[in-house]
Amino acid sequence: MLWLIVFAILLGLAILPLGVDVSYDCDGLVLNAIVGFVPIHILPKTSKNSKQEKKTKKKSTCQKKSNESKKTKISKSRSREKKKGGSWTDFLPLVQTGLDFLNAFRQKLRIRRLEMKLILAADDPCDLAINYGRAWAALGNLMPQLERCFVIKKRDLEVECDFESTHTVVIARANISITLGRLILILTKYGLKAVKDFMNMKKLRKGGASK
Repeated sequence: MLWLIVFAILLGLAILPLGVDVSYDCDGLVLNAIVGFVPIHILPKTSKNSKQEKKTKKKSTCQKKSNESKKTKISKSRSREKKKGGSWTDFLPLVQTGLDFLNAFRQKLRIRRLEMKLILAADDPCDLAINYGRAWAALGNLMPQLERCFVIKKRDLEVECDFESTHTVVIARANISITLGRLILILTKYGLKAVKDFMNMKKLRKGGASK
């Protein structure tokens, strides 16, 4: 019975969705992290945080002034020390592993919902009609490229015209997620590969043969 409970807990953690919900409108950028179905607000910062930041800034002004002389001395001493570069051939396998990780991570991401509304504004109706056609053509070229990179579940793209407005505006939102199980598998796979590449690099430096 205990192993069934443990299995159920592990299964629940494996399918636990992690992601971000990003939106942009006239109020600016809004960013929420999502753990399961619980959103965690990240941006913009709340007013409480801003007040606390102001208090901490006032307290830290004296400390900053006292530490300026120390920082200048440390920066001067560091500038005198020149760092030596590593071998380019040793660095290439690590770069390839990083690119493979990003490619696998990109394929596992899911865009659950993609929304974008472009509201065009122009004084001349003819110019507005031309821009309307160009906007839809740009969206038509953009979507195939996004679909090659990501799995998009739902999409809602609109182009509207506003004859009374003087500025073109955009409203956008994207809900991106990945399960915890997929994230752990990717990190484990390419983390072990990075360790293997690093060990092979050390063997090559010592004159040994890599397998």
